[in-house]
Amino acid sequence: MDLKTASKDIQNNKPAAIYVCYGAEKYRIKEFIDFATNQLIEPEHRDFALAHYDLSETALETVVEEAEEIPFMVPRKLIIIRDSSVLTAGKDNSKLEHRVESLLRYMEEPAEYSILLFWVNGEKLDERKKIVKAIKNHACVLPFQPMGAEELLHWLIRHAKKQECECSTAAAEALVQSAGTGLGILSAEMDKLCLHAGRGGTITVDNVHQLVARSTEQNVFMLVEQIAAVRLEQALTIFYDLLKQREEPIKIAALIARQFRIMLQVKELSGQNYSQQQIASQLGLHPYAVKIAGEQARKFDSQKLRSIVAHLARLDYQMKTGAIDKVLGLEMFLLRLGA
Repeated sequence: MDLKTASKDIQNNKPAAIYVCYGAEKYRIKEFIDFATNQLIEPEHRDFALAHYDLSETALETVVEEAEEIPFMVPRKLIIIRDSSVLTAGKDNSKLEHRVESLLRYMEEPAEYSILLFWVNGEKLDERKKIVKAIKNHACVLPFQPMGAEELLHWLIRHAKKQECECSTAAAEALVQSAGTGLGILSAEMDKLCLHAGRGGTITVDNVHQLVARSTEQNVFMLVEQIAAVRLEQALTIFYDLLKQREEPIKIAALIARQFRIMLQVKELSGQNYSQQQIASQLGLHPYAVKIAGEQARKFDSQKLRSIVAHLARLDYQMKTGAIDKVLGLEMFLLRLGA
């Protein structure tokens, strides 16, 4: 079952007995849990109908006992369980003994008045475990992996619409370029932009540039973008702004080198017909970062990118050994690249 179907079933008051949520996007998992809570449990019932457990502190059989116990004064219970080791390959430092047989038995005949919702702290489940195999057959298992580039922009636009604001694709893209791909940060920044625009207002690219501060990493990303577009003056302006913010030139050089390495890797993997999602998984990057790196990489051939990465490696050595002034070294690198 996918997230859309699971959400629709919950809206129609036809929830599954057990949900298992896992993946890198913790913000989206929390969104789903909040959605399920609001849809399934009346606010006035929550004192008796909501239970929270952490398997690092509570044995699994205690959770099962809670699920089997008839609810008091409410029609059903929602039991939210945090897990870092029972369903994953993670180590259990709590030294609790979890009797997974109790959950295996429960899954055969789950209580109709209880809903178990596992929030797994891990990017994947441990497929080798018997309990995981059983859960895949009896539960609604929902992976929350990073969204694709287009999906991320649509998510931001929908987030603005919920607050009765309009946000263009260009403004959403500018926000990602300024704030990165973390959904928690993006959500907070979009809330700020919506508050500024007011109900019924429109969020523009200028609003984003005026109100959203860029991190060092995002500034370097924009610096590389200007280099790729052969806009040397703008690239130097960003570089000097970073220096005014007291950023260490060696750190700036390292971040520039990282971005060029990503561009080279994306270019080479794209040439081997890897998809955007496959490249993101292979490199451990967000799909949006892969999309942008691919666009930047198209402006260089592979040999040029290798040469730039090698040059930056030499520059790093020279800066760290004092063979060259750090600021001058980076200036010369930028000027040579833009020539």
